[in-house]
Amino acid sequence: MLYSIGTVAKKTGLSSYTLRYYEKAGLTPFVKRDDHGRRIFNDDDLDLLALIRCLKQTGMPLEDIRQFVSWCQAGDGTLAERLAMFQQQKLAVEQQIHESLLNLRKVNHKIDVYQRAVAAGSEGLVDCDSLSQLSADELLAQVKAYEAAQKL
Repeated sequence: MLYSIGTVAKKTGLSSYTLRYYEKAGLTPFVKRDDHGRRIFNDDDLDLLALIRCLKQTGMPLEDIRQFVSWCQAGDGTLAERLAMFQQQKLAVEQQIHESLLNLRKVNHKIDVYQRAVAAGSEGLVDCDSLSQLSADELLAQVKAYEAAQKL
């Protein structure tokens, strides 16, 4: 099936402006144009746009995403490079998760402190003990437990 830029914007949640920007940035050289010069997208394009969005949300630089798209267009000869890129990005995402979990622990700790302070009527009456530090492996184990519970 073929889609207009407006339809793709609705389906993906990406604005038409963003889709045009992606094209100018070299992220969507796969998008074809009709006889009138309008962009037309197919289902495979939507899948690749979803992956581009995912990579962008994980913090991958546009230059790296552009390289990935280029490798995809080059074919199977670039499989090893694509694998290495995703393995590296996985490490970056795991680091982000680690940092987010540390932040979540701090926020949850403060919620606990303030709940106790509200119950006691004063922050001064509450012991604001410090957080214990968890290793990256312990934090990632929490993520895996969360994923299992959510069936992600």
